[in-house]
Amino acid sequence: MQKTFTVTGMSCGGCESNVEDSVGALEGVESVDADHEKDSVAVEADGISTDDVTAAIEDAGYQVDG
Repeated sequence: MQKTFTVTGMSCGGCESNVEDSVGALEGVESVDADHEKDSVAVEADGISTDDVTAAIEDAGYQVDG
């Protein structure tokens, strides 16, 4: 899976790190790149669903739009 999520609530580099750490902890995630200025989180992963990634982002305290 290669997908970019629209994520609101990130306001700084620390927020980006929180999201990257949370999503990166999922088994199968190859890369995560959060960008608070673009409200985006790009994920490359194998063997996990978009629901799993969405849940990890929301567990970190941010809202996934769409």
